[in-house]
Amino acid sequence: MAPDQIKKILEAALMAVDKPLTVAHLHALFANEEEPVERDQVKEALTTLQSEYDDRGVSIVEVASGFRVQIDQELSPWISLLFEERAPKYTRALLETLALVAYRQPITRSEIEEVRGVAVSTNIIKTLLEREWVRVVGHKEVPGRPAMYATTKEFLDYFNLRRIDELPPLSELKDLDSIAKEAGLPVDPVEDVEGESGESEIPEDAVDEELISQELSEDGDQRDAGNVVLH
Repeated sequence: MAPDQIKKILEAALMAVDKPLTVAHLHALFANEEEPVERDQVKEALTTLQSEYDDRGVSIVEVASGFRVQIDQELSPWISLLFEERAPKYTRALLETLALVAYRQPITRSEIEEVRGVAVSTNIIKTLLEREWVRVVGHKEVPGRPAMYATTKEFLDYFNLRRIDELPPLSELKDLDSIAKEAGLPVDPVEDVEGESGESEIPEDAVDEELISQELSEDGDQRDAGNVVLH
């Protein structure tokens, strides 16, 4: 099959679905061809497509679950006007919790609370689980056997990452607002209050961002993020 035809089929397939496709999925499209299409031909066609999309409003990117076509992030202020439902905003408490899971995984709820210095609300954990950004990967062998949380492929896909070690180094992030900016998370400036999240309202300076960053960095020096297995 001609390279241009392979490229057209791959482009159509990526446009037709709303989830990432792996090279294996894309290669399977040619299983019934009389002349076999090699896996390397599929990879080469994908590379060509990515180059051709460089100057367009959409791009072909590789994330943890495979390849997908997506709108360039810088165009989202205009494209978002087409949708009635706006992207949800997340509180700083949720952002801090997500950052701790991402950089210190696997981690228990009590370990998150120890660093943050405040109880983690059930709603925050529920939101992260419902978004499928985190999941339970086991239980710590201590009294009570608390659940241990880690990030998922859905988390990586959402933030355009192929692997967890592609997260920006903590040494390059000055504070949690920087983490939010790097990750593309819309943050609600209003803190959680009792009754909404189950987490008591606390003064703005009660959460020591420098301490959280220090805790994360110290733990990151001892931990190889690439060793966390995602399923």
